[in-house]
Amino acid sequence: MNKNSKYIFLAFVGLVFLNYINQFVYKRFDLTEDQRYTLSETTNSMLSKVDKTTHITVYLEGEFPSEFKRLQIETKDFLEELRAKNKYIKIHFENPDNQRERLIKKGMMPSQLTVEENGKVSEAIIFPWAEIRFKNKTSIVSLLPNSMMSSQEQQLQKAIENLEYSFMNGFQKIIKKSKKKIALLTGKKGLQDIQLYSFLSKLSDKYSLSKFTLNSVKTNPQQTLEDLTTIDLAIIAKPTEKFTEKEKFTLDQYVMNGGKIVWMLDNVQADQDSLMATGKMLAYPRDLNLTDLLFSYGVRVSTSIIKDLYASKIALATGNIGNQTQFQNLDWFYHPLVAGNPNHPITKNIANIRLQFANQIDTLKNSIKKTPLLISSPLTKKVGTPTIVELQSIAETPKEENYTSGSQLFSVLLEGNFKSAYKNRIKPFKSNLFKASSFQNKMIVIADGDIGKNQILKGNPTDLAIDKWTKQSFGNKDFLVNAVDYLLDDTGLIKLRNKQLKINMLDKKKAFKERVYWQILNVIFPLVLLTLFGIVFHYFRKKKYA
Repeated sequence: MNKNSKYIFLAFVGLVFLNYINQFVYKRFDLTEDQRYTLSETTNSMLSKVDKTTHITVYLEGEFPSEFKRLQIETKDFLEELRAKNKYIKIHFENPDNQRERLIKKGMMPSQLTVEENGKVSEAIIFPWAEIRFKNKTSIVSLLPNSMMSSQEQQLQKAIENLEYSFMNGFQKIIKKSKKKIALLTGKKGLQDIQLYSFLSKLSDKYSLSKFTLNSVKTNPQQTLEDLTTIDLAIIAKPTEKFTEKEKFTLDQYVMNGGKIVWMLDNVQADQDSLMATGKMLAYPRDLNLTDLLFSYGVRVSTSIIKDLYASKIALATGNIGNQTQFQNLDWFYHPLVAGNPNHPITKNIANIRLQFANQIDTLKNSIKKTPLLISSPLTKKVGTPTIVELQSIAETPKEENYTSGSQLFSVLLEGNFKSAYKNRIKPFKSNLFKASSFQNKMIVIADGDIGKNQILKGNPTDLAIDKWTKQSFGNKDFLVNAVDYLLDDTGLIKLRNKQLKINMLDKKKAFKERVYWQILNVIFPLVLLTLFGIVFHYFRKKKYA
């Protein structure tokens, strides 16, 4: 065997050996700058619990806008990473065209997109949804969540950034063996069930919901507190009656024992429905007797109403044409349209939130970490109460110089070791569960009781995310659901919403403007070069061998 044959033989043996080793050793390397294909510890932990065949069906197949091919490709790449981590995961891409009705019945609503190609604008319908089937459970995943983006390209980028969170959120719903408990606290004449239906029905997909009345505090406070501590999170939605000291002590010790609370409070009596019925109303302070309790946690809710020039609209009758009443959507400055904190997973990439006759929150110095969640625009005006609110004021032209109160805080996240408001006070009743402080707890305070109130149409609740008259879209439901997810998240799943990727998008206007140049450069220029090369090669070859 000569030297060359020996090298060839050794190379062949080496390739066979490497191929054999490859059957037992599998490793993928993420060489991207932003590590977009590296799965988080939360995802890896969740995938380890998938021990049966799991089918993921994605309805991103067929004809749809070219830029959304990017979402399809990114979804495929991400799911390939999941399949590489867990052999039980099976992936299918299906065309939704022949099953639209079935998908809509399942809650997978289509998205209407504006498509711009070759300088022409058209509309397209796609189903950006996926379905996860694990054992006998099914979960649907939205691949294009609603968000307040300035362009379709930005919305697409945020959708790609949220792929890991969206799919893992879907996985969590079906692999969890037990659901955490959420209770709507009643007994203080708050919002009715039908007024919270849109929000609560969304929570029911993931959590165990129930109602818990505070009325039992009066007769058996010890047992009431003991029962309440079995609940993971309590929702207090627009109470209108004063809390007694026993009720406050019960809530305080619920927090000290690890319970989470979402406070949705109105410190002013002002209702939009009564205003629309009479055209005028008296807005006056509402005493809920919660000031000292919230003060000990580091916040204070004012009794002023905030008017904001950046506001949502209400529909008002402006006249008649024939027998038809004409309506017009007008800005109503008592309904601020507020933005969420762009750097926090609760409020990142969600649409603006509509508030109604909201009060501002003041934060106080203590050891509790306070994170602003909802903040108004700088063009605000504080209206002291009591005051008369008239509907006809909507016709007045606002003067910007009168709106100089600056940005106002409407919602805040509190995290840390809370000190009991009754630490150095006489206790309303004795309890073996009493604690002077909590251990790393959290709560959210919202200075608007109507933030979770959906409208009623013909006796049925409407979607909290859409106004039934103006058809405006809001992020209220997303905000509240994310708030609950954050408070109850013990896996770090919600933090995946903060994932950021660097995705380069095509500049359509520039591409259309310079299309001839790039067509020549990519099509004609290579042919010209190839032709010149052939002529020169033929010339020198002929000269050499002539």
